[in-house]
Amino acid sequence: MKITVITGSPRRKGNSFAMTEAFIRAAEQRGHTIERFDAAFLKIGGCHACMTCYKTGTACSFDDDFNRIAPAILESEAVVFTMPVYWYSIPAQIKGVIDRLFSLVVGGKAYAGKKCALIACCEEEEMTVFDGVRVPMERTAALLKWEMVGQVLIPGVLNEGDIDRTEGCRQAAALAERF
Repeated sequence: MKITVITGSPRRKGNSFAMTEAFIRAAEQRGHTIERFDAAFLKIGGCHACMTCYKTGTACSFDDDFNRIAPAILESEAVVFTMPVYWYSIPAQIKGVIDRLFSLVVGGKAYAGKKCALIACCEEEEMTVFDGVRVPMERTAALLKWEMVGQVLIPGVLNEGDIDRTEGCRQAAALAERF
């Protein structure tokens, strides 16, 4: 299976990256092909709501790195989003990608049946902190008619390496079995 992984952390040695790498290793060991995009290190703006998606031959008329991600999403059978929770919500570094998934709908490319998953972590221990990430991602999957096959939500991690004292990487690796 071809899986597109989209990360939203600006910390290359951060906790969500550690879980991402655990997932990717496990998925590759199972024979899956991974294409990864680290949104925090790409140039991706928000949606302009111009409704000209795919009219210029690319997903978005405003040409930036989203036009590299969109074809990978379309060609893949699954999409995995990984991110930390920032201020009880989706971090800006990945939000532009998520907003611009709208282009798949407007452009008639929102193919039903893909699998998707969410890997996220946050500083606080309270699981409701994930609601600002979990609910939008579940609704996105529902709108696109993608199957949400799993979520790894790990609370109580802030500093680099904190993930090592949790089950986060193990759970992220186990998520690969659902693809």
